[in-house]
Amino acid sequence: MLDTPGTQASPIGAARTTPATESANPPAGNSGLGIAVAGILLIAATYGMARFGVGLFAPRLAAERPELIEVLGWAAAAQFIAYSVAAVIAGRLADRRPRTGLVLAGSTATLGSLGVAVASEPLFFIASVVIAGMGGGFASPALVPVIDAMVALRARSTAQSMVNTGTGVGVIGAGLVAFLAPSVGMAWVVMAGLAGAAAASVLLPLRGRTELSSPRREPATSSTSWGADSGAGVSLTPSPEVRAHAWRQMLLPGSAAVVVGSGSALLWTFGPLLVTDSGAVAADQVGWLWIVLGAGGLLGTLTGVLVTRVGEPVGWSITAGVLATASGVLAWALLGDHAALAYASMAIFGAGYMALTGVLILWARRLWPDHAGAGTSVLFIAVATGQAVGAAGFGLLQDTWSPTAMAVLAASLCLAGGAMATIGGWNRRAGS
Repeated sequence: MLDTPGTQASPIGAARTTPATESANPPAGNSGLGIAVAGILLIAATYGMARFGVGLFAPRLAAERPELIEVLGWAAAAQFIAYSVAAVIAGRLADRRPRTGLVLAGSTATLGSLGVAVASEPLFFIASVVIAGMGGGFASPALVPVIDAMVALRARSTAQSMVNTGTGVGVIGAGLVAFLAPSVGMAWVVMAGLAGAAAASVLLPLRGRTELSSPRREPATSSTSWGADSGAGVSLTPSPEVRAHAWRQMLLPGSAAVVVGSGSALLWTFGPLLVTDSGAVAADQVGWLWIVLGAGGLLGTLTGVLVTRVGEPVGWSITAGVLATASGVLAWALLGDHAALAYASMAIFGAGYMALTGVLILWARRLWPDHAGAGTSVLFIAVATGQAVGAAGFGLLQDTWSPTAMAVLAASLCLAGGAMATIGGWNRRAGS
């Protein structure tokens, strides 16, 4: 079972009490579907639009604001770092004050998007991209405990996977905006409005939910355990050994996430530019690439089923392999200017990426069951760290490497990150 109610000490210094009766049951007459849909919309606005929209609109930025295209790679790298900073802050807030995290998610995504809408100077553009990207860092960790509190126990894994596919919904929406908006500036104004509205749609149903307020602290004599795999009784103030054990649990998924994140950065940041510059897809049709990517991402709702059947490490390896396949198909498309293969690579990438991040959420919830928001922050920071390195690295390589060679490198990184989880799982079983 992925949900283990009880009292637990946080690895980042916070304590949280989650009574089993509160955690296991949603409000009377409430299935939790409404909050799941609202969560999908918030992830759509903060991830699919405010965060990943920079890469989506890169070809139009190059045409309308050519002075900005030279800093695109650095802006993407800075955004990934800012996302990590936001996720660190969210990790401190998520399990105690998730409402605060949701407010920060909506406000940063909205303000940053408005900044991108009017940016013409490189430094202001980078600053706006950074602020916009922080929204996702606040949103995901804050939504994890909210979904756990509002959705029945038996449906939580599915609900978490559904919310995570909001990135795909947002990418589809951004693709449609790219077609309909007369300019890049107007597109980002629309996305700013959607981010504010999505945050409000999540916050309104949370009124009166006392278990989402700052937690009560139990007496020092209370006993608890770290994570699902620990089994050691500890006080509310854990010993250094217990803390070290909790963080060691995160080493395998965290390290693998850094490597796969670096490989995923190529498609998120430079995918449209590579495809349009090669002539595989016309620049005025780039919106379809992202609509196809988002549609593929909707398959991420199956993540819960996948993890239930094979477990998180194997599920991670499978989804990382899907990302590697997407980069391989992209390399093939760039070699022959095949539009169909370019679209196929985007669809495969969308499915793989949404499923992969869904595996991370479920993995965090198993390792730190009563601090799933903080655990999600740790693993999503690992992905973002890899993406920051990858975005900067691919930006430096684009002048000296061929697009096909960069796609092959991205595929190799995804394969390596996927193999880390499988090999790590084998080593743990061999040592037990």
